[in-house]
Amino acid sequence: MTVEASGTVEAPVLEIRDLVKHFPATGGFATTRKTDVVRAVDGVSFILRAGETLGLVGESGCGKSTVARTLLRLEEPTAGAALFHGQDIFTATSMELKNIRRRLQVIFQDPYASLNPRMTVANIISEPWVIHPDAAPKAERADRVRTLLENVGLRREHAERYPHEFSGGQRQRIGIARAIALNPEVLICDEPVSALDVSVQAQVVNLLMEIQERLNIAYVFIAHDLSVVRHMSHRIAVMYLGRIVEIGAKDEIYNHPRHPYTKALLSAEPSLDFSSTRKKSSRIILKGEAPSPSNPPSGCPFRNRCWKAQDICAHASPVLEGHAGHRVACYDPEFS
Repeated sequence: MTVEASGTVEAPVLEIRDLVKHFPATGGFATTRKTDVVRAVDGVSFILRAGETLGLVGESGCGKSTVARTLLRLEEPTAGAALFHGQDIFTATSMELKNIRRRLQVIFQDPYASLNPRMTVANIISEPWVIHPDAAPKAERADRVRTLLENVGLRREHAERYPHEFSGGQRQRIGIARAIALNPEVLICDEPVSALDVSVQAQVVNLLMEIQERLNIAYVFIAHDLSVVRHMSHRIAVMYLGRIVEIGAKDEIYNHPRHPYTKALLSAEPSLDFSSTRKKSSRIILKGEAPSPSNPPSGCPFRNRCWKAQDICAHASPVLEGHAGHRVACYDPEFS
């Protein structure tokens, strides 16, 4: 929680406590025998404040999208709590969940699959008002749809067209218009630009930032593109094998990364600096492949690829520790 100038405590709009999501694993092809579990998310905790963006980054398969789907109750959690203004999303009744979803919306990764091809843009954007009819009187919905289209950079006449008539970037703008139709407090952005051309990504990111500034919406922004996360986020959480290994303010994470995995991840970020002064050894090449979430190593999940691994790393999993909001899960003496 943060303390305002008046001395009052500002509670987070969303608080995730020890989120766990395990999927049953099967014995192999053509069999349904359960042999183990896939530890997709294994104890994730973070808070989200009003109007801020928390970037969630990591390699493919680290559990980022599973966190998003579980928060939305598209997947049921194995354990943990997700408090939206103090109310646990995971134990909410169907009616309570409906009210929560009114204030917690999502932008999906694939703009081609997330829009119903049989519905006009007007029907797509106004669908949330069908589910929550008190949010917009029927007589005002047509005008509100056209206003939302203008707010996301599209034209009013686009309301009567169908999704196949639009480009990927335009479709994502339609998805954004639908997501903000109910004036939500939190948007879960699950890789919202990864399916778009690079030339369009910046436009959509800038649009999301403009909407956030205007409506004070908080974002959980999931991405694997570090440059996008750098531009978009206030704070960053780095995930590896279902766990957060480092979390802190954007500038702290990018300028003073502390976890070895974070350092390796940032070293792989493309750079336009081709000068002779750039260190050629700055790129960190990790050995081996990331372990399977169905068979993670004991202790620290990163120890098999870490150049700073110690004996203790094999026996106990480090917890997030630190100060001033910058925390890291590592046994390196530098961080103790």
